[in-house]
Order: sequence, then structure tokens, then C-alpha cells
Amino acid sequence: MSVTSAENKALPPQRNSHKKSFASRLLKQWDIQLMVWPGILLVFIFSYLPMYGIFTSFMDYSIFTGGRIWGNPWVGFKHFEMFFNAPEFGTVMRNTIFISLLKFIVGFPAPIILALMLNEVRHLFFKRMVQTVTYLPHFLSWVIVAGFASALLSTENGSINLLLQKAGAIDEPVNFLSMPEYFWSILVTTNVWKEIGFNSIVFLAAIAGVDPHLYEAADIDGASKFKQIRMITLPTIMPVVAIFMILAIGNLLSAGFEDILLLANNPVLRPVSDVIDTYVYRVGLGNQRYSYAAAVGLFKAVINIGLLTLANFIARRSGNSLW
Repeated sequence: MSVTSAENKALPPQRNSHKKSFASRLLKQWDIQLMVWPGILLVFIFSYLPMYGIFTSFMDYSIFTGGRIWGNPWVGFKHFEMFFNAPEFGTVMRNTIFISLLKFIVGFPAPIILALMLNEVRHLFFKRMVQTVTYLPHFLSWVIVAGFASALLSTENGSINLLLQKAGAIDEPVNFLSMPEYFWSILVTTNVWKEIGFNSIVFLAAIAGVDPHLYEAADIDGASKFKQIRMITLPTIMPVVAIFMILAIGNLLSAGFEDILLLANNPVLRPVSDVIDTYVYRVGLGNQRYSYAAAVGLFKAVINIGLLTLANFIARRSGNSLW
């Protein structure tokens, strides 16, 4: 009995010491905490507090109520039903799914391939030059990139048209940005060109962590470069690839906004360019249907969360899940 009572008396000091140790660790890391908490605060302010506006998707919200959300009548799922029954629903969903899939199929493996190619370059100056050239487009705004694309594809001295005419592929300049059959190709190509270099940084860092002795052993065994990539490099960086694939699948319905809005500035392209994000912008701000636009945005967010959860569940079996 005396031993048990002594153990019971010793429990509270253990808990207190644990709390003290946690607090002391925070105090010792005050400089690191100063760097972390501003980021957490910004995410909370700009990502979590605006979720309060989700309630407007279940109301008939009007800006004439003084901006107060709770002063508007509840309508349930009225706006969701309106979106599902809207004439544009099929076109918007088709464009969103196909553009997102094209960006994923082409844009996701592109930086991995670039990182694998750069890893095999032994000329340091050429490697750095290629990295710089491929990184720079990421830091350009979509306004500038869209201007580049328009200049290249212009019917008046556009480089693409001049090159095709010189090669004899076309007789007269083609207005590519006014032809729906070319829009998806132009959009995906422009996205890949803009982001391929910057997205390859993570994969280059993962490749740099591969043990060089593995390559030496494979080289001694007579393995070619392609076999070394297939048997050593890709399996080693697969956890990083899996994590980024999960995140990409979670954003599968985010087909884009700025790129489509700037490249598809011709009404002729709307049947192939109108996606959920541009539709929300056009209907919500253009037609001032705020509750309807909020409902469409909430629908997209719920689908994305479902896709993210499904992708993480599948990846968990290989041991590379996010949670």
C-alpha cells in the first residue's frame, strides 16, 4: 500500500514536469517560433476566416443588407440545384475535367523528367544555364506570359506563323487563339513552359539525396544509365513523387483561372475554356449572384477534398500517404 500511494503521489509531478519541458522547449525555440507563427497567422486569416462566407451558399445573400450574412433568408440547397440544372453545367464540368486531366497527365511528369535529365548533365555551366532558363518563367505573371503567347501566335509577324509558312506547313497565317480546337494544346503547353523548371527543384533535391554508392555498384555491374534511373533513382524518389501526386489529385478540379482568363479573351473560345473558376468569376462578380457563385465554389471544394482523401487512401497502402 505504501508503494502504491508513493507512486500515486509521484504522478502529478511527472505531468507537471512534462508540461514544463514542453514550455521550456518552446522558449528555447523562440527564434524558430517567430518564423513559424506569422505563416500560421496568415494562413488562419486568409484561408480559415473566409470560410465563414460558405454560409452564403445556403442563403439568398444580398449586399444591401450591410454585408451582414445572418440577415439573409435561408434557402437550403436551392443554388446547388440551380447549378446542376443550369445549361452551362455540362460544358463547365467537361472543360474543367478535361483541362485538369491534360495538365496532370502532361504537366506532372514533365518536371520529373527534367530533373532526371539535369541530374545526368556533367557540364556545370550548361546545367546551371538550363536551370536558370527553365526557372525564370515561374516568376513572370500570367499577364506577361499571355502576352508572350499572343505575340508568338499572332497573325501579324507571329514567330509560329512565320516558321510554319517558311516550312510550307501553311499558306496563310492562322489565328490560333481564336480557334477552339487549338486552345487546350496552347493552354497546357504554356502551363508546362511556365512551371516545369520551378517544380523540378523538389525532385532535383530528392535525387541529390540518393546514395552515390548505389550508382557506383550499378555501374560496376554493367547497368546502363536508363537502367540506373529505372532501378535506383525512380524508386528512391518515389515517396516524394507520391506526395506531390496526392496533392495534384486533390486539386484536380482546379483547372486554372488566370491562365484561362487571359488566354481565352475571345468569346468564341468560351465553349472550350469556361471552367468552374472562370464560371464562378463571371457569374458571381459579373452577374452579382454571390450565393450562387459560393455554392459552385463549395461544390468544387467538396469534390477536391474527396479526391484528396481517396488518393491518400490508395497511397497509404504503399506507405507514402500524407496522413
